[in-house]
Amino acid sequence: MRNGQRKGLWIDGRYEETKDWSPVLSKSDGRLLAEVARGTREDVHRAVEAAVRAYAAYRTYPAHARSAILYRVAQMLEERSEAAARLIAEEAGKPLKTARLEVRRAVQTYRFAAEEAKRIGGETIPMDAAVGGEGRLGFTWREPLGVVAAITPFNFPLNLVAHKLGPALAAGNTVVLKPAGATPLSAFFVAELFHEAGLPPGALNVLSGPGGEIGDALVEHPRVKAVTFTGSAAVGKRIREKSGLKRTLLELGSNSAVIVEPDAPFEMAVSRTAEGAFQYAGQICISVQRIYVHEAIYDRFHAALLEKVKALKVGDPLDEATDVGPLIHEGEAARVAAWIEEAVAGGARIEIGGVKEGPYLSPTLLTGVTPEMRVVREEVFGPVATLVRYRDLEEAIALVNDSRYGLNVGLFTRDIAKAFRTARRLEAGGVMINDIPTFRVDHMPYGGVKESGYGREGVKYAIEELTELKLVVVHVDV
Repeated sequence: MRNGQRKGLWIDGRYEETKDWSPVLSKSDGRLLAEVARGTREDVHRAVEAAVRAYAAYRTYPAHARSAILYRVAQMLEERSEAAARLIAEEAGKPLKTARLEVRRAVQTYRFAAEEAKRIGGETIPMDAAVGGEGRLGFTWREPLGVVAAITPFNFPLNLVAHKLGPALAAGNTVVLKPAGATPLSAFFVAELFHEAGLPPGALNVLSGPGGEIGDALVEHPRVKAVTFTGSAAVGKRIREKSGLKRTLLELGSNSAVIVEPDAPFEMAVSRTAEGAFQYAGQICISVQRIYVHEAIYDRFHAALLEKVKALKVGDPLDEATDVGPLIHEGEAARVAAWIEEAVAGGARIEIGGVKEGPYLSPTLLTGVTPEMRVVREEVFGPVATLVRYRDLEEAIALVNDSRYGLNVGLFTRDIAKAFRTARRLEAGGVMINDIPTFRVDHMPYGGVKESGYGREGVKYAIEELTELKLVVVHVDV
């Protein structure tokens, strides 16, 4: 993508210009990367109507045809992986080596979707298990819902888009995608790949513009049948209120915790915790934010973790050696810095980090925190982790569960029986034993409890969310 070019709205298989445009800037140095069209409610209506028209034909595509399109997209993305990674590094400020990992995951996500497109089936029902069911054959199949509105965040502009598009299109739905305003270029990149791969015009439409106007118009549109959203809990609640009886799939926030027991694999726990807390400047919903370490190993863990954090390099995301790049914009860096200052004023201590320079914030480890501090209670979404000692596992479980969130939790212990018992008691959608909550592969069920979400992603599970189960009963004794 040439710097300074324009990207219109992608509607019905082509770009359309508008009268208003918004800049997309490099997150590291503020350079103009491109201008993107600023859509309106009227544009939302046109995009939805294009998706409705395309759905009439696309829903009849055989599974092998839908699968082939997704395989082609995966192949083309793999072939253009370096260009995609550099685009992510530029528009999202993600370190290049981490951006490459995201591209690799997105390729896998589309391949998983291509495979699952061929496995969307049902089951036979033993109708004669009930009195009165004799002489009948029952079976189910899954049907697409129709037009799906997909709203995605900035932090994984390629792979979280893939988690919306892959399952929806595999199932025979059509999509109107609203990417994050800070990172729309990756979404347009993917739209062009789908067009080249043979997806019919209108089956995928991409609208850039103000989230409040476009997002609300999509959620409220009567011809949209489902909404899939990844973002904050506050916006997720608003979507549930506005969507009425539409199917909703919400992946929301967290303040993910990790518990480190005395019998933990120590070096692994330290290394993985440092990685999970500060990868992509903590701008991951399952970033390690709360670290609970047993008092028997606390001092040793504290010292080892500090050494790992000191070794992280903060800098230009296009530098191959960079571990931690900028936050998505300076306003976010200022917010996170203010939360750190607030915690320090309340008695917390900065063990390392806490230095803000423009959109950059050095990896920060806090001790002496209390449960009511925002750096503990809320989702920081920045390079900040809190370190707390505990006396016994009962206390650690209570501390982890004392949250309005419940996405992923990590537990380090070599005692497998203890691990299983603890996993049952942790209030979370996923428990990672001997790993960090930041661990995710793209075919596993993924989602949270409490205010961390509603429904499950992971390609197979998202397809179930984005299809309708139909029962057919045949009276054969006639």
